[in-house]
Amino acid sequence: MNAEIEELLDELVLANHILANENVVDSFGHISVRNPNNPNHYFLSCSRSPEIVSRDDIMEFDLEGNCVDGSTQRPYGERFIHGAIMESRPDVNSVVHNHSLSVIPFGVTGTPLQPIIHTGAAIGRDIPIWDIYDNFGDTDLLVRNMDHGRDLAKCLDQSTVILMRGHGCSVVGKHTKGATIAAVYLQISASIQLQSMPLGKVRYLTDGEIDNCTELFYSDLSMDRVWENLGSRVSR
Repeated sequence: MNAEIEELLDELVLANHILANENVVDSFGHISVRNPNNPNHYFLSCSRSPEIVSRDDIMEFDLEGNCVDGSTQRPYGERFIHGAIMESRPDVNSVVHNHSLSVIPFGVTGTPLQPIIHTGAAIGRDIPIWDIYDNFGDTDLLVRNMDHGRDLAKCLDQSTVILMRGHGCSVVGKHTKGATIAAVYLQISASIQLQSMPLGKVRYLTDGEIDNCTELFYSDLSMDRVWENLGSRVSR
């Protein structure tokens, strides 16, 4: 592989470790990145807990979840989340799927998850909730095939975050850093909302504040600073 791909995969490994260190993922959850040399392929670890993912664990798949690099390692059962979203969203180059405990309550109640702090603005407004039961009935709630994945991607539409009822969520980004950091601050924002609601009426961010804060969040100034910090915390 060329140097660009090697650097991309090293970044993907670090993203796995960051998400684990920040408790966004535990034994379960995963992050992918699109192959810049072939937009119809993406890279994703084999079926391992994110905290222990290494460079040798990374596999390459086509958008329908077929391994294309000859690896004999066992893939994640829910890899179809990644391919289906990338198939429907050419602007998305990285996908995080997780089961953050602070996020799940908003997918099973009538209380909407909303941006409440400036660093959480990137989660967006009107966050959709996907319920696998609606079109597939009783399942184990896992996204096990492309039919499931495409239904999820359709519900995601142009949003950054989609909640998955009784399951978790998926977060998308233009690059690995963006998707990783958005997933971290999604969890933080959800936790702060849960803490704030019992205290009284919450004043959420306005639409204008969401737009302005999101632009700042994805700027090089913010991305580089947060990525450096999160990466150093892994090494510590």
